[in-house]
Amino acid sequence: MSKLVPPHGGKGLVCCLLEGAERDAELKKAEGLKTLEISNRAKGDLIMMGIGGFSPLDGFMTKADWKGVCEKFLMADGTFWPVPVTLDTDDEAVKEGDEIALKGQDGVIYATMKVTEKFEMTEADKKWESEMVYKGEGEDSQGDFMKIALEDHPGVQMVMAQGKYNIAGPVKVLSEGDYADRFPGVYLTPKQIRDEMEKRGWANVAALQLRNPMHRSHEFLAKIAIEVCDGCVIHSLIGNLKPGDIPGDVRIKCIQTLIDNYFVADNVINAGYPLDMRYAGPREGLLHATFRQNYGINNMLIGRDHAGVGDFYGLFEAQDIFDRIPAPAGEGKALLCKPMKIDWTFYCYRCDGMASMRTCPHTKEDRVILSGTKLRKALSEGAEVPDHFGRDEVLVLLREYYEGLTEKVEVKMQKAASGQDMK
Repeated sequence: MSKLVPPHGGKGLVCCLLEGAERDAELKKAEGLKTLEISNRAKGDLIMMGIGGFSPLDGFMTKADWKGVCEKFLMADGTFWPVPVTLDTDDEAVKEGDEIALKGQDGVIYATMKVTEKFEMTEADKKWESEMVYKGEGEDSQGDFMKIALEDHPGVQMVMAQGKYNIAGPVKVLSEGDYADRFPGVYLTPKQIRDEMEKRGWANVAALQLRNPMHRSHEFLAKIAIEVCDGCVIHSLIGNLKPGDIPGDVRIKCIQTLIDNYFVADNVINAGYPLDMRYAGPREGLLHATFRQNYGINNMLIGRDHAGVGDFYGLFEAQDIFDRIPAPAGEGKALLCKPMKIDWTFYCYRCDGMASMRTCPHTKEDRVILSGTKLRKALSEGAEVPDHFGRDEVLVLLREYYEGLTEKVEVKMQKAASGQDMK
């Protein structure tokens, strides 16, 4: 009997990925089906459905699911889910009852789908979804939210650029893309991570979500988790990011360098998952916890401005939202992965070490304010990185990456990353 937290939804790992002869037959069938090209975001969603990362989802959401998730964090059957997982199209010819093949922008057929519902998404619907899911409590969410978001919020921009319709229905996933080849030993399915944690005897596990290079605050958070849990999964997004972010292969290499030099290897797992960032701030923090439960993880590290972008969210809004979500009755319907709420962390010269607002009595003049955005901005501009910001071995790798870029994207510095709000 496993000691790990059960998958979300009460149905075990719901894996839509076909294998062997069944996959071969479905691929042959797909050759004769109408083909719909899908976005990179949808590709990642499909792969997560394939490997069980999005359990209990077995397809794209219906209108009732979409509305319930946006409005109440609940799918139509009452299961908790924080962010819509929908498939959009402008294709007028796709009808309810159709079977279609879903092709990625790389030309790969990722799945077949039985269309059970097709519903219109008006501009008003998209705006409503944007406000319900992406609007926060930060400065950029006040006033004319949509005007600011259309200029500066990549998540809202994605929603508003979606097609005229959403189509819903179950999927049969046929490909995991090239993640296993690009990230060998790091791209791991929920079952693979569960098996490894079972082998190590872990039961109480934390996850550290990463989309930025791992600096000293991230290292500190992971080590806090290791002190109080059986182990920590450093779980990096290896799907698409916004321009100016550092790609997955560079980040994974940096993380492994840190593990090799500064961690007890038996207490940490370096892994990646195939989603694109949605930049949904607090809602995305909940999504991170939801699918981590499927990986066997029962604690989600949530620090300052988790999954944030710009100044759309309050510094600790992604922690507070866990206290406001519904806890539906019924086996598997409630979220079981809980937040590990960690205060603002930094290096303090007077403490002579890493500390947080809960442990350090000194002033911000004594502290090195650490953030992924601040690090990316310094490296992209060739500026000096302050002492104690990152480990020297990692900074060497990051400088090599930036020196090799032919085109550079300006990195905007928001309040959350600059330390302006620190007392």
